Amino acid sequence: MSGHSKWSTIKRKKAKVDAQRGKVFTRLSREIIVAARNGGGDPNANPRLKAAIQKAKEANIPNENIMRAVQKGTGGPGEANYEEVVYEGYAPGGVAVMVEAVTDNRNRTAGEIRHIFTRNGGSLGETGCVAWLFQEKGLILLNKNENRLGEDDLMLLAVECGAVEFDAEEDTFEITTESVDMHRVKKNLEDSGVSVASAEITMLPQTIVKIEGKEAEQTMRLVESLEEHDDVQNVYANFEVEDYPDNQ
Repeated sequence: MSGHSKWSTIKRKKAKVDAQRGKVFTRLSREIIVAARNGGGDPNANPRLKAAIQKAKEANIPNENIMRAVQKGTGGPGEANYEEVVYEGYAPGGVAVMVEAVTDNRNRTAGEIRHIFTRNGGSLGETGCVAWLFQEKGLILLNKNENRLGEDDLMLLAVECGAVEFDAEEDTFEITTESVDMHRVKKNLEDSGVSVASAEITMLPQTIVKIEGKEAEQTMRLVESLEEHDDVQNVYANFEVEDYPDNQ
């Protein structure tokens, strides 16, 4: 898992800003709609829907809004005509970027995403050009100050619970799992008295590109612009910036 932790930190900082902008409700609702449409409306039989609903609850989305989104995804009142699209491209410095979007107008979204890449010194590529650089994994974060167990004990417990990797960062412990095992590992940890800060299925890079100076500024601007787009759900990239300013 080496190398992705800086990006995780940046994503957590940006998540706070995203919530302040009020876009989190829309994005999580769309994720519920798509998850329900693709895997059915029963969260116990649809892990993706279960994870989406959990995120929605953590974001304080009202239960009636959650159920309304599930109904839209399963063909109920107000059925939504959304589709998932993945865009792949490059940021300055050869950084690989994957963008997951949910849209009701594929042509419009594609044009806008291409413009964002170009405007910020990047280039939109063909399907598959960078996907091979990422693997779908579960990522569980633990805040150090919210858990009494030390690093060694937590690492042993995480492995016993089914984790495949464990990393200690400045203020968090990061646990990697196979994507299909994420919910089980999270439950095992919580049953053992561990406080879990967050848990998600994500795309982790297998190689890391270190960037600095102008390339770092352009890449961060590109990523931020992509994340600000209304149709974008997630942005994944394989870069590391050693010193990312807190005021960004």
